[in-house]
Amino acid sequence: MKETIIRVKELVKNYGNFEAVKGISFDVQEGEIFGLLGPNGAGKSTTLEIIETLREKTSGEVWVNGFNLDKDPEEIKKIIGVQLQTSGYYPNLKLVELVALFNGLYNRNADAMSLLEMVNLR
Repeated sequence: MKETIIRVKELVKNYGNFEAVKGISFDVQEGEIFGLLGPNGAGKSTTLEIIETLREKTSGEVWVNGFNLDKDPEEIKKIIGVQLQTSGYYPNLKLVELVALFNGLYNRNADAMSLLEMVNLR
């Protein structure tokens, strides 16, 4: 039997009186290809952003590879990879700002200027 890698239970996300995610529950098994389908505004992106630790939830439970989102968000960040909806470079950000963005996504603290110096982009 395959291990449950992602478990979402009664996940809710509210913005004031607007309920963007309405108590969704699902499990994703190891090796499974899983997709969220629905119309614009259905809460798909919000659900994924919560799982990825990029957005706060209102209520519910999220587990990723045995780590609880409420107790171990930093451990979740260490084991996941994130591809944002807008892929590629962000044209309005400077290189130092891009490094800072990805530092935040992966909970790292790399010195942007040192990295840029290594690849002759300072």
